Amino acid sequence: MSEAVMSASGLSKSYGKGDRWIEVLNSLDLTVGRGESVAVIGDSGVGKSTLLHILGGLDRPDAGSMHCCGRDVLSLDGAALASFRNRVIGFVFQFHYLLPEFTALENVAIPARIAGEGDGEERARLMLERLGLADRWNHYPAELSGGEQQRVAIARAVARDPSLVLADEPTGNLDPGTGAAVFELLLEIQAESSFGLVLATHSGRLARGCDRTLRLRKGKLEEITAGEISRFFDGTPSPDGQFGPG
Repeated sequence: MSEAVMSASGLSKSYGKGDRWIEVLNSLDLTVGRGESVAVIGDSGVGKSTLLHILGGLDRPDAGSMHCCGRDVLSLDGAALASFRNRVIGFVFQFHYLLPEFTALENVAIPARIAGEGDGEERARLMLERLGLADRWNHYPAELSGGEQQRVAIARAVARDPSLVLADEPTGNLDPGTGAAVFELLLEIQAESSFGLVLATHSGRLARGCDRTLRLRKGKLEEITAGEISRFFDGTPSPDGQFGPG
């Protein structure tokens, strides 16, 4: 593997109260190399979003350690954590979460403005052009198609040249053709920028497009083969019974 951009060890997370607790992550380990794309698959509700939120510093584990770009992420809090996220990590979600009162250009420039790096519009324009939106930068989200909105969200995630991008079902709200096109653009930008990518997905096509695919099961990640990916998404049981319906 190339140089590790992110390394997590022993991550555990449970939710609940009283005597009713659900263990979501159980001493989970994950390392992502620079320029590597990793797909995380699993049944609905298994904890994929929880994992990405923890990796991105949006949530904290109950136990474990996590380092990104040489920094102990779990030692950061408040303004220091917010600054680190803004500078190092990009997020793409299933729903674009664009601010409706701002244009596409303004939405992409927001991270740079928050960081106090001027208006960020020059870099924002470059990313929008790279994603085929050169003629849409002055449009508001409501004036864009679903695919265009998600491309704006990707531009926002990568505009500050992050080291790690976390994508939680980034094409789940799009039709298959549009979703595939958006995913290919994301991979093209990754190839140019060499950031690490962790992608949570319910799409076999997207999973097969990544360098590695891991299944989240019983709180841990297990690497699976191309054949196992197909069995998981086709609902066909494997000989050991690990894959197949729900």
